[in-house]
Amino acid sequence: MGLEHGLYCLGCCWFLMALLFAAGIMSLLWMAAITVFVLVEKLFPAGQWIARTSGFAMLAFGAYLMCRT
Repeated sequence: MGLEHGLYCLGCCWFLMALLFAAGIMSLLWMAAITVFVLVEKLFPAGQWIARTSGFAMLAFGAYLMCRT
């Protein structure tokens, strides 16, 4: 059962794990910031809205970076 849960967690969170690994190699400050963000997203009652708002903000910032000249 533990192996099954571990594989499920790896399957759904592999990108976040890779991001934390890469950020941790480059800067412990960025790794800590991402970790705190995920902690807030998971533990606060409004975590779903925090995730949606931050996702929208990141999409908007990406669109801005693509469209600027």
